[in-house]
Amino acid sequence: MLSEPNFTSTLNLTTPVPGGGGCPPVGIQLEGLILPPVLAVDVVLGLLGNVVALWIFCFKLKAWNPNNLFLFSLVIADFLALVSLPLRIDALLRGHWVFGDAICRINLFLMFSNRTASIVLLTVVAVYRYFKVVHPHHRFNRMTRRQAVVVSLFVWLLVVAPRVPLLAFNHIKGSGDRTQCFFFTSYKEASRAIVVLVAMHRILTVLEFVVPLALLLFCSVRISRFLRQRQMGKPDKVRKAMRVCAAIVAVFMVCFLPTTVTTIGLWAVRSYRPWDCNAFYTFTQLNIVSLGLNFLNSALDPPSSTSSPAPCSGRPCWGRCLTACAAGGMTWMDCRRRQHLGLSQPTSRN
Repeated sequence: MLSEPNFTSTLNLTTPVPGGGGCPPVGIQLEGLILPPVLAVDVVLGLLGNVVALWIFCFKLKAWNPNNLFLFSLVIADFLALVSLPLRIDALLRGHWVFGDAICRINLFLMFSNRTASIVLLTVVAVYRYFKVVHPHHRFNRMTRRQAVVVSLFVWLLVVAPRVPLLAFNHIKGSGDRTQCFFFTSYKEASRAIVVLVAMHRILTVLEFVVPLALLLFCSVRISRFLRQRQMGKPDKVRKAMRVCAAIVAVFMVCFLPTTVTTIGLWAVRSYRPWDCNAFYTFTQLNIVSLGLNFLNSALDPPSSTSSPAPCSGRPCWGRCLTACAAGGMTWMDCRRRQHLGLSQPTSRN
């Protein structure tokens, strides 16, 4: 079978191995040039943003509602994904892996499980906001903190379980200054278990993009249409809310679409052109470089997490809401939606 991208840094394009062995393992130069600066930017911006977000959650946040619990889990996932990158940057700059087999397994596990967790939790947050704005009477909005914790734990279990096999296999190849921490070996060398692991990884890579993207698009379009139809807030603020929805979808596509496309490309080459090593190496290089965009998402999540308006709570807030509704002639639920979206309350008509 074909190899999944590895993180080596020497160029050695070859032809298929005689006898149908397929394309042998190959070191690829492109990621050694492009990935270190890209991943370094991801780490610096991402860790800075996530540390600030964790500080706000731990020391400034007064109310832990379900929305905040989901956002906190998202920040944790992004943080763990980012702390796994410095070792990968070091290996790219050195040209080989020096941290041993155990750290290699943990590094790969953290990179891919927390990337998936970041995507899934971002989708959970989007769905939660959708119900809060568009369906305020739905029972989903009566979720308690304990139930939110259970949902978060279930998401983590769902994400981590398919990645556990990464910890069961030795991904170290070579020795001395040729040692590499490969994600997967070439299909010529791979065991049956690795073949299954590669296939599962590719399926997850596609599904964890397509399904969350569909949900994000649905939630964003429905929220935007709801705001326009109800004419909630000033036109400029409504436009701003819709631009935020569009920006979230755009960032998601920029960060994850390239990896999905190149993964499908590798799949197609393996299935229909197993002798075409040039096509395989091209898609492999592009797939590796696209990983830099994956982790850029972890750097962009914190601003949306800490700046997201939370539903108003507490008796003083209810009093303000009642006063504003009476003065502006609005329904109670429209007033509550305004508070959740961070829109100004209506003024008196007199």
